[in-house]
Amino acid sequence: MRQEPAPLTRHLRVRQERGHTVLEFRGEIDLAAATEIAPHLDRETNRRAARVVIDLSRIEFFDCSGLRLLYRARSRVLDRDGHLLLVCAHPLTLRVLRLTGLSRLLPPQPTLDAALEQPEATSGSV
Repeated sequence: MRQEPAPLTRHLRVRQERGHTVLEFRGEIDLAAATEIAPHLDRETNRRAARVVIDLSRIEFFDCSGLRLLYRARSRVLDRDGHLLLVCAHPLTLRVLRLTGLSRLLPPQPTLDAALEQPEATSGSV
């Protein structure tokens, strides 16, 4: 039986899955949540050649603060020759990702399994 990892914050859980660090965002991702998440995100994206997945499947709300977290994570991972994958199936969040153009830079996958099956060249490593 798989045990759920302990939360680092009310809005973030971090675990290892198939050689990737999975950052699972939870609940409402607004300015307050982003402030809690940012130091943990920075720590996980600071490693050389990091393989990171940001999983948005458990979010209820996602504003521009969440977008800033995604852009920051992508930039930090790419600067260190890593790759970043995104999991998102929430219709409103997908719409925001499309409208901002982030979905072209970081194509969202509908599930964690789908993201982990992606070849590295199709992740946010380009």
